[in-house]
Amino acid sequence: HVSSELRNGDAGMSQARQRLADAVAAQLGLGLSNVQLREILRSQSIHDPLTGLFNRRYMAETLDREVHRARRAGHSLGVLMVDVDGFKQQNDAFGHDAGDAILAELGALLQGSLRKEDIACRYGGEEFVLVLPDATMENAARRAEQLRDAVRRMRVPHKDVLLGPVTVSIGVAAFPDHGSDGAGLLKSADMALYESKRTGRDRVTVARPPEPWPVSP
Repeated sequence: HVSSELRNGDAGMSQARQRLADAVAAQLGLGLSNVQLREILRSQSIHDPLTGLFNRRYMAETLDREVHRARRAGHSLGVLMVDVDGFKQQNDAFGHDAGDAILAELGALLQGSLRKEDIACRYGGEEFVLVLPDATMENAARRAEQLRDAVRRMRVPHKDVLLGPVTVSIGVAAFPDHGSDGAGLLKSADMALYESKRTGRDRVTVARPPEPWPVSP
């Protein structure tokens, strides 16, 4: 009787330990699921769903951080603002799904052109921004020309046709030449982009240094 009671007791303790182990495993699994869910939601909150690039919100946060890092280290920083030429006409001629196909293809091209430290985002509509850490004004302008040339060769499969040629206009700004913070760099790049559009599109324009404040005599 004693041995059977011991066996029953051991069995009961084993079952209790198993239930505890199962409960702990379930909690760990739930914890892992919550971590994974948070990671998914975080990724969705900072990425553009069409192109897979970072979105405007993430770019704004990151650009300020990269400017701070460049200032502290005494490094340069390039910013490219890219706009698809004639995008509305493409949409009108082939439909919005064709426009989406162009943006997705351009997003893939941008992603493929990045160095590990570069950041590409869809800024809004058909506009994109590239942040190029440690790139001088000259380096950023060269990268912009390479990108413009690559886009011109891009053909976008859509239904039973190839869309293209696609061209882009690009404005280039660099820290510290054209701005002391993220907002200043974006403004300079945007003004340079406007100049590219105004003077014929499918071109790269480097921003002008900001005008100095007048000093009273």
